[in-house]
Amino acid sequence: MPKTILITGGAGFIGSHVADELLSQGYRVRALDCLSEQVHGPGRQRPDYLSPDVELMVGDVRDPDTVKKALAGVDAVYHFAAIVGVGQSMFQVDDYVSINDQGTAVLLQAILQNPVEKLLVASSMSVYGEGLYLDAHGHKVTIGERAADRIRRGQWEPASGNGGDLTPVPTPETKTPSLASIYALNKFVQERMCMLIGQAYNIPTVGLRFFNVYGTRQALSNPYTGVLAIFASRLLNDKPPMIFEDGLQRRNFVHVSDVARCCVKALQSDRANGQVFNVSTDEVVTVREVAQKLAELMGKPRLQPEITNKHRVGDIRHCFADISLAQELLDYRPQVSLDEGLEELVDWLRGQVAVDRVDVMRSELTSRGLAV
Repeated sequence: MPKTILITGGAGFIGSHVADELLSQGYRVRALDCLSEQVHGPGRQRPDYLSPDVELMVGDVRDPDTVKKALAGVDAVYHFAAIVGVGQSMFQVDDYVSINDQGTAVLLQAILQNPVEKLLVASSMSVYGEGLYLDAHGHKVTIGERAADRIRRGQWEPASGNGGDLTPVPTPETKTPSLASIYALNKFVQERMCMLIGQAYNIPTVGLRFFNVYGTRQALSNPYTGVLAIFASRLLNDKPPMIFEDGLQRRNFVHVSDVARCCVKALQSDRANGQVFNVSTDEVVTVREVAQKLAELMGKPRLQPEITNKHRVGDIRHCFADISLAQELLDYRPQVSLDEGLEELVDWLRGQVAVDRVDVMRSELTSRGLAV
């Protein structure tokens, strides 16, 4: 009898790709998903892209009865259900804490009554805040939030305590978290709750810190989702990608198929138990570069990025991953380069329609003093 895997949030972008990878390896998959309108649009309809072999339960992860039913006969759980968005989390605090933190608590309470063989929880690069830096002497430096007075002057780069320049370097899992938004706090709470309960009750548990994931099935009409989906939505509507600050922020962008493979490796490996992994790539680009690449591939090079020179509260300057732990313990090797992944994304975008809500997002943030 093949093992049955529950994915909370399994009808979403990353969850559905993990479901495909699991199915391809002979697992049975059940998805619990509320089919949120912000992600899936109105009507709560089963997504066309979700494999017919996935058993979909439509329901809220905060409802104990629903979660209990979803866990029946399940061998392992991926907990991906969450509301996602750094900016939005700063003014929909109650929703983010309720769905992300309380939803995790309900799931864990149910697991205590229905133990599983393994629990894997989706965390985020956002827990790091700023990434790791080196000072002028080559010493590792961790910083908190950037100085407000420097940001007001448009000095986007963080400085050391003596005002010297800092150089961003890959961020390992050992970096102390610095939680710059409610969303970042949520993800850290979700991660730690799962790891604590896993340790206390001898449930092998794995934390998966996703960096900037992109690929097919992203929610293009959600202005608080991944940056590449937001850029794509703008370009599909013949508008330039909008970038906060100066666009020279350095990031990783990891293809969703690589993420799915890493997630399944973490399920299958005993060496993953009790560990937290960066799930990313070692390819580093600026946000401006990736916006320009996408515009060119979509045949719209004239739509150069709109550089706002404004700061969004909760945003960080540089953060990109050290993936050596996943390479060592999971034999994880990203297979899709950024150029290859963007070409696939653009092929998919040709058949998509997106409602561009970026201006609404900017207005919401500006009116609340969250974009300055």
